[in-house]
Amino acid sequence: MNNSFSESYKKAGVDVTAGYRAVELMKAHVARTKTPGVLSGIGGFGGLFALDMTGITKPVLVSGTDGVGTKLKIAFLMDKHNTVGIDCVAMCVNDIICCGAKPQFFLDYIAIGKNIPEKVADIVSGVAEGCVQSGCALVGGETAEMPGFYPEDEYDLAGFSVGVVDQDKILKPETQKAGDVMIAIKSSGVHSNGFSLVRKVFTVNEQTLGRHFDDLGATLGDTLLTPTKIYVKPILALLEQVTVKSIAHITGGGFYENIPRSLPEGLSAKIARNDVRVLPIFDLIARTGRIPERDMFNTFNMGVGMTVVVDKADADRAVEILNAAGEEAYILGELVEGNDGVILG
Repeated sequence: MNNSFSESYKKAGVDVTAGYRAVELMKAHVARTKTPGVLSGIGGFGGLFALDMTGITKPVLVSGTDGVGTKLKIAFLMDKHNTVGIDCVAMCVNDIICCGAKPQFFLDYIAIGKNIPEKVADIVSGVAEGCVQSGCALVGGETAEMPGFYPEDEYDLAGFSVGVVDQDKILKPETQKAGDVMIAIKSSGVHSNGFSLVRKVFTVNEQTLGRHFDDLGATLGDTLLTPTKIYVKPILALLEQVTVKSIAHITGGGFYENIPRSLPEGLSAKIARNDVRVLPIFDLIARTGRIPERDMFNTFNMGVGMTVVVDKADADRAVEILNAAGEEAYILGELVEGNDGVILG
């Protein structure tokens, strides 16, 4: 690679040597994510991974892909790039776990206006941290320098993950019935959805992001940039001990879009509004933007990052397991007959 250099390409805005430097800087971060299934290092044309089939008789691969969205604008303004990679991983692996699959590996894609190796390595350090938190390996990725398409100081970040689950252990939402209990697992904040509305509400700039709010116990910028919670390990622990009927990852669309996706025809989720442990950041958003409550619950997670449905007899045990795993879990509501999706009152 030392002989790979094009003066003409560099004059056009693409420095291939910066890409090689970025790869060298990120290798230490990638090494943190190595699991027994990894058969190749970064830099090749494909990432090789050998599935551990122990205990799996009918393997089913489950994939998920997503990006960080306009939350990146907050990172740009704060010039902090080592956490958005966690968001990128979280948005993918939290989806995969909803059907009971264990994430195996992850690949990222960074499109950037100007490849500054240290910045790229900073971004990848967050991706690696997300992979460590979810127990999957970072087996490869792509950094595309795209001058004229992105401003020099901006980038986009996306990725995808592949997991595996035994066919017989795929969650079966159709087994849910009226009387089953819905459990909430606390979010870490806004996660990575609704930031177009957030940025409009606060007219986001360096000054507003630097403002400290007593209700938040932090600056607005630090609160908004808090990484998305990764629920993989606690959920896997729960699946080993309790029969889980369905899981919903509360992302864009909030309660009203995501919870119904985990319910079969003929059942709705009945939730008492006062039982939802809304985080202070959402009260601040609603108050500042004068946003109706219905819109808040239809845009943000409101403090609930995931919901889990179990039989009523298993509810207390499920909450105990999740709390023991370091989560804040509590009973959110119950399933009732009807096709209203979510009944929040």
